[in-house]
Amino acid sequence: MLEAISGARRIVVCNVAGALYALDGECPHRGGPLAHGALHGTTVVCPWHAWEFDCESGRNGYDPAIRLQTFDVAVNDGDIIVDVP
Repeated sequence: MLEAISGARRIVVCNVAGALYALDGECPHRGGPLAHGALHGTTVVCPWHAWEFDCESGRNGYDPAIRLQTFDVAVNDGDIIVDVP
């Protein structure tokens, strides 16, 4: 995982077996930096309080009503491009 900054927004980019996913990089629980957490398969684990999110859908592992925004990702000439509105 790596962290990118777009304006005031943190984004976490996850590499799952060569597939790239991007989602909000700040945990909605207490603002933990998700890029500093762990990646288990497609699950991002917040380093502060272990909240879990699926990097493909952005959904929380315990309460699917809690969802992080996801973003389209592309690779162009070796650069990772994240489509942030």
